[in-house]
Amino acid sequence: MRYLILLVFFFYTSLLVHAEEEKNQLTHGMVQMTLKVGETSQLEVAENFGAPNITTIDGKGQEVWIFNRHATISASKTNSNSFSIGLGFGADGIGGGAGGGVSNSTSGFEQSSRSMTLIIKFNEQKIVSDFRSRSSSF
Repeated sequence: MRYLILLVFFFYTSLLVHAEEEKNQLTHGMVQMTLKVGETSQLEVAENFGAPNITTIDGKGQEVWIFNRHATISASKTNSNSFSIGLGFGADGIGGGAGGGVSNSTSGFEQSSRSMTLIIKFNEQKIVSDFRSRSSSF
């Protein structure tokens, strides 16, 4: 019974972590689909993108939220090919044999980085008044 409880606990916590990761998916597509000037509230922004990295007030008194996201993607691959033939014959105490083989192996590692910055300004009613985003990949 104790193992069942632990299993349920780990399953539940993994769902929470996955939900938090999904919330932090900041892409240009998500920004364009989610943010509407004059319509989107701070609460909706927080629900879709999580907590901002920086909050401040600009020179006009508008609240500004800044989101910075960075991802590093790593991939390794290994290809291995082999071919082999073996033959053997024997009769009346005389043995025979043959063999052969071909082998080919390659490996590689690839790494890339992506970053995105989103700046959102809110009016006095806590509604999006302006936003800008920038991304880079290398």
